[in-house]
Amino acid sequence: MKIAQKLFMVIGVLVLIPVVAVAALAVSARNSDGPSGVFSGGPLVAGELVTGAEPDWTFARDIGTIELQLLEPPRSRLIWVVEHEGKIYVVSGYMGSAIGRLWKRWPVEAERDGRAIVRIGGKRYQRTLVRIKTGSEVEGVTAEFRRKYRSAMTPATIEAGTTWLFELAPPNPDTNGTPG
Repeated sequence: MKIAQKLFMVIGVLVLIPVVAVAALAVSARNSDGPSGVFSGGPLVAGELVTGAEPDWTFARDIGTIELQLLEPPRSRLIWVVEHEGKIYVVSGYMGSAIGRLWKRWPVEAERDGRAIVRIGGKRYQRTLVRIKTGSEVEGVTAEFRRKYRSAMTPATIEAGTTWLFELAPPNPDTNGTPG
């Protein structure tokens, strides 16, 4: 009996060590400037805040992921980005399932309050996330996601709501709140 108890204790400790380590990494990421791998991060504070005229977003064609932070709540994450006809877009997949909606809360939060900061190449940009469900740009944007990421996304997945598409539009001057 004592051998079985010791064995269970050793197994318990061996399981507990990585669980505690992952939890510590997640908490640490939430308190840092930006996301860390798979963990959401804190507010994006470092980097020049670009203001003025709308940038030429064609440079985003060669960028795999960007850092995206909503102002409410102020958490950041890494996310795919595409440029299409001078505008930039992000998506969230897995939105057609209950598990996906629990796992990815940011799209619902963005639909409620689209104010955001993106950090690309060390520079921060104020943006407004605008959800797009239909429209002439959907075909071109989804084609660009398929080309760039080999994604299975189509206009039908956008319209069905299994994938949510957002334009990272210029900030809305009527909204309150600016980044720090």
